[in-house]
Amino acid sequence: MSPVPGTEQTDRQEQLSLGVKAARTLATTTKSLPQMRSITPRWLLSQLPWVEVPGGSYRVNRRLAYTVGDGKVSFFQTGPRVQVVPLELAEIELLRGFADETALGALADAFEQREFEAGSTLVTAGQPLDQLVLVVHGKVTRHGEGRYGAETHLGTATDGDHFGGELLSGDDAAWGFTARAATRVVALVLPGASYARLNGRLDSLRAHVAQAVSQPRKPQNRKGEANIDLSAGHDGEPVLAGTYVDYEPSPREYDLAVAQTVLRVHNRVTDLYNDPMNQFEQQLRLTVEALRERQEHELVNNPDFGLLHNADLKSRITTRTGPPTPGDLDELLCRRRKTRLFLAHPRAIAAIGRECTRAGIYPEPVVVDGKRVTAWRGVPILPCDKIPVSEAGTTSVLAMRTGEDDAGVIGLRPKNLSDEYRPGLNVRFMGINDRAVSSYLVSAYHSVAVLVPDALGILDDVEVARA
Repeated sequence: MSPVPGTEQTDRQEQLSLGVKAARTLATTTKSLPQMRSITPRWLLSQLPWVEVPGGSYRVNRRLAYTVGDGKVSFFQTGPRVQVVPLELAEIELLRGFADETALGALADAFEQREFEAGSTLVTAGQPLDQLVLVVHGKVTRHGEGRYGAETHLGTATDGDHFGGELLSGDDAAWGFTARAATRVVALVLPGASYARLNGRLDSLRAHVAQAVSQPRKPQNRKGEANIDLSAGHDGEPVLAGTYVDYEPSPREYDLAVAQTVLRVHNRVTDLYNDPMNQFEQQLRLTVEALRERQEHELVNNPDFGLLHNADLKSRITTRTGPPTPGDLDELLCRRRKTRLFLAHPRAIAAIGRECTRAGIYPEPVVVDGKRVTAWRGVPILPCDKIPVSEAGTTSVLAMRTGEDDAGVIGLRPKNLSDEYRPGLNVRFMGINDRAVSSYLVSAYHSVAVLVPDALGILDDVEVARA
């Protein structure tokens, strides 16, 4: 039976006004600027003091320094067997400049491969120095005895480091420290007896080592620079020492590098769709952001001038156990005056936080450019995701002093660029092709210089994957 007209009940109420969906077809939407996920804080670019370079290159003049064999040696592996590259043995101080490949090859063959478990002792202080040790893989900590008998930590040797080079001189020396394996260690060891046999039958090796031992070292200060003779605390009229300040004969020159791209925009887009946002300006803004990201990557990783590749070997240290402990940060901090900042991957900063919490230490943050950041002893630890993290979960932490006045690390950029859009970056119109596409060359010029070696230090082998 059908209902009586006018008494029908329905669940749907009658619509009394215009719906939202229909209304939006007539409305102007509120929109954001084009967003970009790859933009990072770029702390390195903002904190580096930038020096303008009118001539396109920057020369770093330093006092003359006498370099000794403090480099790392390299190895090659055939199956489980590891061998040292013969020519790399010239990195050892007494073999510096020795180029007899036959003798170096025989010396390389005399090394024996040995493995040490974590905690085992490689050499003991006071025992006769009877071997030369090359660290192939792992960490070896060196320990001495303090004034009151307490054990002291004298540093960490890792892949490519060596100790016991005094064996080559033939003197009856003794070990001045105890070396222990902090991790599993693979090493190549040259026994004293094997070296004595080689030294007896290789005339060129014997002559080179004898000359290196007998040659007097030129006077130098504790930083390795040529000494400046001075007189002080004298009475009367003694003859004063004459001196001069010697310079490096071939100073390092930094040429400006460039990151470039060609931005293309169709004229129809800029003619018809420039309201409410200028299409060219937004395209250019995002292009500049990408160039700045690449610029920071180059300042960190470029093999020619990048910070990771230009730290002095004496300013590179390794962690004692793997994770970045407060002791490791102190060791890195104490190696230079006026450290202005640490630079670390975000994962390394998280690892630093974990180690501080584990030690019951809660560092106070500091304010940099209006932002609160993590700090260690008042020095900000700034994030930089351009520092690589290896597949094994290790990375590096950089510490630096900045500025020309403090003989630190400085950024380099050109002065008075034509068509300059931002400092060190210009945009040049290249023309319109037959498809009505306008092209613009966008270029960012940059480099970075370390004025004095100890201005930059690196903590290597920082483990970030350990819980």
